[in-house]
Amino acid sequence: MAPRRHRRQRRRRPRPATPLSPFLFLGAFAVGLFLIWVAAHERHEAKKEKAKQPKLTMEQARAANAAIPFADLKPRPARPFYFRGNTASREQATQCLATAALYEAGSDERGQRAVIQVVLNRVRRAGFPKTVCGVVYQGATRTTGCQFSFSCDGSRARRPEHAGWAAARHAAQRALSGYVFRPVGTATHYHTDWIVPYWIGSLDKIAKVKSHIFYRPRG
Repeated sequence: MAPRRHRRQRRRRPRPATPLSPFLFLGAFAVGLFLIWVAAHERHEAKKEKAKQPKLTMEQARAANAAIPFADLKPRPARPFYFRGNTASREQATQCLATAALYEAGSDERGQRAVIQVVLNRVRRAGFPKTVCGVVYQGATRTTGCQFSFSCDGSRARRPEHAGWAAARHAAQRALSGYVFRPVGTATHYHTDWIVPYWIGSLDKIAKVKSHIFYRPRG
């Protein structure tokens, strides 16, 4: 009997894996478009809210602000903030804090400490960046939507500040080492008393330092 011939089994070549780069590119492109849409939507909503606001004189705005009662007779102070980081990152945080304090409050040392406390309160709060500089310059790349107006209105280029810089740096260094400015409590927002922002209806008014009124999130 003739031996059976074994058929040679053809080895199946493995199919080449589909490269992921096109999918990654498309995904990144889609995310980019979404972020652009979100930014445009935020600008549109901000303009709508601003347009709704009635134009008030300085006296009318101050009267409207004075009519809003304080939520607390004595706000609860924030917990001490102790900066954790190396020398370089601490210096960066000090610079950001001092710059915000100087441009928001000028050479007024009490006002500077209030601004610094608000920045540190935001660092701890959900919904804000988790670094000092991230909070100070949040939204600075947009023409609208910056959290601190000096960071996007050209103030630093238009009017370089010098008076009060040493005090602002000293206040920033103290705050990063645990000093708490108790009068503003856990405030995360503030404005001058001659304007009435659209967002004050969603926050609790808790303090006033000279011409600035301070608010904290409800609950």
